[in-house]
Amino acid sequence: MYFSQYLTFFNKSARYKFKQYQFPHVKAIYKQKERMILIVSGTNRPNSNTFKVSKYYQKVLAEKGIDSTILDLCNLPESLISPNSYQKNYTDFQDFQTQIDAAEKLIFVIPEYNGSYPGILKLFVDACAYPNSFFDKKAALVGISTGKYGNIRGIDHFTGVCNYANLHVLPLKIHIPYINLELNKVHHLYKEDTLKFTNQQIDRFIKF
Repeated sequence: MYFSQYLTFFNKSARYKFKQYQFPHVKAIYKQKERMILIVSGTNRPNSNTFKVSKYYQKVLAEKGIDSTILDLCNLPESLISPNSYQKNYTDFQDFQTQIDAAEKLIFVIPEYNGSYPGILKLFVDACAYPNSFFDKKAALVGISTGKYGNIRGIDHFTGVCNYANLHVLPLKIHIPYINLELNKVHHLYKEDTLKFTNQQIDRFIKF
């Protein structure tokens, strides 16, 4: 058998053996990492449109076979605003830190508050351990507003925070104006253009 023939035979044999052993543990680890998407509902306002949009994103991800978890800032501990939160033995935030640590990707749904993003979202980011919480992870940003600009400035401001935290932001950012008119009776987005662009963002983020 010539060397080239032997090499061809060896490669075919190796491919067969690799195909024979599918390495289920490796596939399981990859699948687990692929699903580590955390959706941050970026306000602590109860029953907010922000949370409704977050739930919609979770629904669409599920339809695409991707699991996700919503982190609702309504559930942040009231003690987070206390000076005691700077102490090393402060533990009230630990459950939130654990969720951030486990996330591979994050979707931030951010309402417009006074021409920017909510202060509670900045407090949340500041409470997360630096630099490991967001370092080299990936994020998608969704801006909403009751006015006509869809929180363009707030998303720009928050992009700067993401850049500082070494959090890679998907270039396709979504701005949804007049959010009160965008949600139907079951709190789902339904307008054709909005569905088109949010779906594009989700598909790109899955591949990001």
